[in-house]
Amino acid sequence: MKGAGSVLELKDVHVVYKARSGGLFSRDRVHALTAANLTVDAGETVGVVGESGCGKSTLAKVLVGLERPTSGTVAYHGRDLWTLGESERRTLIGTGVGLVFQDPSTALNRRLPVRQVLRDPLNVHRRGTPAQRDARVRELLDLVGLPAGVAEALPGQLSGGQRQRVAVARALALEPALLIADEPTSALDVSVRAQILNLLLDLKERLGLALVFVSHDIQTVRRMSDRVVTMYLGRIVEQTPAQAVPLGARHPYTRALFSATPGLISPINPIPLVGTVPSATRPPSGCPFRTRCWRADDLCAAEMPEARSDEGHLFHCHHPVAAGATDVELIQERP
Repeated sequence: MKGAGSVLELKDVHVVYKARSGGLFSRDRVHALTAANLTVDAGETVGVVGESGCGKSTLAKVLVGLERPTSGTVAYHGRDLWTLGESERRTLIGTGVGLVFQDPSTALNRRLPVRQVLRDPLNVHRRGTPAQRDARVRELLDLVGLPAGVAEALPGQLSGGQRQRVAVARALALEPALLIADEPTSALDVSVRAQILNLLLDLKERLGLALVFVSHDIQTVRRMSDRVVTMYLGRIVEQTPAQAVPLGARHPYTRALFSATPGLISPINPIPLVGTVPSATRPPSGCPFRTRCWRADDLCAAEMPEARSDEGHLFHCHHPVAAGATDVELIQERP
């Protein structure tokens, strides 16, 4: 259930890198994130979807303070992170935002027992007495469904699912208000993915967390989220209430993305997209999706669409899909 007020807010955030492949004197720039605007409310789950290279992980790094924007503002509880001093920013983010990485095998120090892995955030931020820190470690293990004996094990002695539970526990050590999960199940066996997803949802409800869930698994994002954010070529192109997708989505790319994912009951009617994703070093003029969109025209090439709002949806499109249009109807639109 959503709470009152926003936890984190991005305003017109850009992240631009110097291209590595262009040589020493290259002026090419990679537009990893462009004009990103996003608000995460207390207690809300926001799912982020898009093709590989669309900027999902860059967005996650910006949200957790690991990536400084080239321009724009990132505010945590109304405080602009990058106007704060380094120590104050680290304390604010370190205690208020938790991050669960994609692969627990590389995210956890293999040389440290689990007890020390979970104790480190408490030590760094001087949280409680030594006895209270030990008690917190036991509490965290219980919170994520691990037996107390795991505290003395090394990460390499645990299964992939157990290691990810430890990673979740570490992210929650300082009782953050916001948890960022960046592809948290992609490195796990299919048999344990559902367990970790259910754990995240359970913890969100029990602890009142705001959760940003980044994944290429579109159907999972829809089931877990209150709101689905669609990204394309570094831009947020649509934000849709989860219960409205796929048929209620208005951006052609969101519809194409969901049409290509299998469901348990509905047949797959993929909306074909012609061509490849353009280079992030030379994005198209106007709408970034226009080179693959069957609805694109001269206006799409000339102007980036402004954000439009309709019944809780926010989308950037000159020619949005009609709410309720079926995949078959959209396929028939194509020339």
